[in-house]
Amino acid sequence: MDRGCPAVVVVGAGPAGLAVSHELRSRDIEHVVLERGMVGRSWRRYYDGLVLHTGRHLSSLPGRPFRRSDPLFIPRTQFIRYLDDYAASMAGPIETGSEVVAARREDGRWRVETGTDVWRATVLVVATGLASSPVVPEFPGEEEFRGRIRHSIDYRRPEEFAGREVLVVGAGNSGGEIAAELAGVAAGVTIAIRSGVVVVAREIAGIPSQYLGMLIRRLPRALAGPLVSAVTRRRARQLPAALPLSTASPLDEIPLIGMHLPDAIAAGRVRVRPAVVGFTTDGARFADGSEAPFDEVILATGFRAAIDLLGDGVRRDQGGFARRTGRIVSADAPDLLFVGHEYDASGGLVNIRRDAPAAARWIVDRLAAADR
Repeated sequence: MDRGCPAVVVVGAGPAGLAVSHELRSRDIEHVVLERGMVGRSWRRYYDGLVLHTGRHLSSLPGRPFRRSDPLFIPRTQFIRYLDDYAASMAGPIETGSEVVAARREDGRWRVETGTDVWRATVLVVATGLASSPVVPEFPGEEEFRGRIRHSIDYRRPEEFAGREVLVVGAGNSGGEIAAELAGVAAGVTIAIRSGVVVVAREIAGIPSQYLGMLIRRLPRALAGPLVSAVTRRRARQLPAALPLSTASPLDEIPLIGMHLPDAIAAGRVRVRPAVVGFTTDGARFADGSEAPFDEVILATGFRAAIDLLGDGVRRDQGGFARRTGRIVSADAPDLLFVGHEYDASGGLVNIRRDAPAAARWIVDRLAAADR
């Protein structure tokens, strides 16, 4: 069914889509937000114990700061309530249960198709984020493995792993936190680390390291680089020898934030192995030629940008994101913007706070030019 022609269609009602909708409403721009599940669907799928690494001052969306009484680092369940309240307070034009299956240019406009409806718009904003598109690598021998393999997006809580031998593949923030959380319940926990990690404390002298990092990034590289290197070297002396460290700077690489994993390794509650190269009937085989038995495997192997709805209409960069000019504008298709697709050590929510207003301003200028 043809649902009409709003000026803008926004795909996704997570933090990015909601922030864009807020900014468009404040400028009286007609739009609709299409969401395949509920508001904040991806956040509802994350593991129960997730707590934001970014401080509350930089984790809110435009127009609705967190309260002073809220914790400095917001738990997942509280953030979901925040998203629900944010959506309700702005009474935005959100269509839940509307999964966008394809979007393409047709007659100078965007044709956006859901399972049942068609929308047409001047501008398309893709705010789909990452968690809806997990990366699940294939390993030799995984069909013969008698245990269970799942992606981290399907992990909820540690209790179901009681008495089990668990392998976590990947030492990003999700992998590190899940491994440390499981260490208190599972019979044994091993984390496979393909390359070294950069470790940053969640807070320094009571101040979120994110805040300090953002200040440092404003300095010239010639000053910021040595300063960060000095802090990183000091932190490295406090880390367990079993944890392989990267030589990269936190300025260039998303770090492992917090000491959950290093502390668990130092206490002997989490073992470290090199990269997984395959599976056996009873366990996994590693890059150093060793093998070990496991009952459960959790792939903390990350996500890729959820842009399949665009088909081959856009090119991807090395990280799997759509190529852009600047931060938000597609390099390949007219009137196509991406919000929530900028990821760095500052945190995804910080980038959304920056990019949603920029997208709205771009759209205002675009629509004004079309009317002239």
